[in-house]
Amino acid sequence: MTAHEDGTFDHAVLGTKEHPTLGLDTFGDAPLDGAPGNHPATLREVVAEAVLADRLGVDYIGLGEHHRPDYAISAPDVVLAAIAGQTERIRLGTGVTVLSSDDPIRVYQRFATLDAVSNGRAEVQLGRGSFIESFGLFGLDLGDYDRLFAEKLDLFAALQHEQPVTWEGSIRTPLAGQRVYPTTAAGKLPAWIGVGGTPESVVRAARYGMPLMLAVIGGSPAAFVQFADLYRNALDQLELPELPIGMHSPGHIAATDDEAREQLYPHQAELFTRIGRERGWGPYSRIAFEQAAGPQGALFVGSPETVAQKIAWAARTLGLSRFQLKYSVGALPHEQRLESVRLYGEEVIPRVRELLAAS
Repeated sequence: MTAHEDGTFDHAVLGTKEHPTLGLDTFGDAPLDGAPGNHPATLREVVAEAVLADRLGVDYIGLGEHHRPDYAISAPDVVLAAIAGQTERIRLGTGVTVLSSDDPIRVYQRFATLDAVSNGRAEVQLGRGSFIESFGLFGLDLGDYDRLFAEKLDLFAALQHEQPVTWEGSIRTPLAGQRVYPTTAAGKLPAWIGVGGTPESVVRAARYGMPLMLAVIGGSPAAFVQFADLYRNALDQLELPELPIGMHSPGHIAATDDEAREQLYPHQAELFTRIGRERGWGPYSRIAFEQAAGPQGALFVGSPETVAQKIAWAARTLGLSRFQLKYSVGALPHEQRLESVRLYGEEVIPRVRELLAAS
């Protein structure tokens, strides 16, 4: 993969509206029963799921970073390196890297290294994350939440040029012409900005010329059209070329709609109810689940045809260049996750491409 003079990449790799890339995401969801003792097995299962995805032609695997007992992946780049050694074509990235509580230079170095050992398949999705445990864990003040992300993203963007960096901010000592190694064969590491739905974050992604990844975990994907339009308008005002827009949503695939919903619901309900207790939400209900699983909801669950139709609809509605299905939810068993991955690669992806070509 090569970078163009304007700093963008071949869109055939990151995806285009005509030919979107179709990927998978996982956080290494681990059942709390037995955690953290079950984390080693969960991490090995993640590798096996990614290897299967590669064999089936899935375009991308993204690993989300967390620092909690219910998610086993705290070092995505290490797990991705293990996946790289057993795969040939699948792109390797995150969903997301919590840049606010990490060092941008170390992030760039780790993923440039992954890019080398995977023969140019690495990328990174940068975000604030949806949990805050990493701030206290790494000795950071949550009161600096906004400043940490803004300044670290600014430094990371400077590193993407892979030239001597002169940079100054308030969170670390200045850089005065230092270079960061290793560099990538393409001359730039692909980086997306993950956004939960704030206009400021959308405009910031455009300002840095980074592709936009929308985290659609509630409501309807159609509600995010305003953010896709805002991003494209901002790129136009900045006189930058059109860049990919992606979308991340949870879901599950089984042979029939009823089977997929019955397999997923208890794990979805347990997860959202537990997180709700932390955040002051009410218990998750079957009604909420069915609404989210409906034709325009945020949950992509059902038979291969149902999920394919919904992905194609979302891709057309938002003008997506990438869709990422977060296929692991709570304590959903490994065998069911493998089957979901198999159906996604063998049936959903070809059907989505067929539907989009027809439209």
